[in-house]
Amino acid sequence: MTAALLPAIELETAPNPAYSVIWMHGLGADGSDFVPVVPELGLDDAPAIRFIFPHAPAMPVTANGGYVMPAWYDILSFDEVGRRGDEAGIRVSRDAIRALIARENARGVPSERIVLAGFSQGGAIAYTAGLTHPERLAGIIALSTYIPAPALVTAEATPANADTPIFAAHGTGDDVVPLALGEQARDFVRARGHAPQWHTYPMPHSVCLEEIADIGAWLRAQLPTPFA
Repeated sequence: MTAALLPAIELETAPNPAYSVIWMHGLGADGSDFVPVVPELGLDDAPAIRFIFPHAPAMPVTANGGYVMPAWYDILSFDEVGRRGDEAGIRVSRDAIRALIARENARGVPSERIVLAGFSQGGAIAYTAGLTHPERLAGIIALSTYIPAPALVTAEATPANADTPIFAAHGTGDDVVPLALGEQARDFVRARGHAPQWHTYPMPHSVCLEEIADIGAWLRAQLPTPFA
């Protein structure tokens, strides 16, 4: 029996989208968090894109005292140098994102025209799902985030996404996910042969207008017309 798809907000920049971006929110937020970013990306001259903002399920988060909140997986502990995530939960969320990718395939958008994006814990899932997806993706956007289970990615990384384009960015004043964790993720994917476009911005655990403009420019470069 197929599990129900995650509920999500959808926004299309024009009719008949040729591309899709599946964008995961951070811990404790929901799919509406990044909807206001879309008009600021400067995509008026880009092909039609369907943005999908799924809502993570609510669950107790151990590192937050067991408080129930929207989360992509349980965080068992965290400190300045790492996050210990529940690997089983990470796999469940990865499978949920794979189901959304499959629905886009069924709606006429092949995997190679789908970008996975995420902020903070959502970016951790974007990294994990993107690097281990069995079919080629258009790219990965990883914002203020980290790789929660490097051993999982090492074991299950796929040749299809061995050189998938990556946009990775972090705030230099981030006191929630320290910059060092973003740098570790950057170095991890570099060691695997990727050449991520890496940016830092003078901001806390958030996004800024300069970053949004850079994401828009990167997206336009990954989504050519006619199709590559």
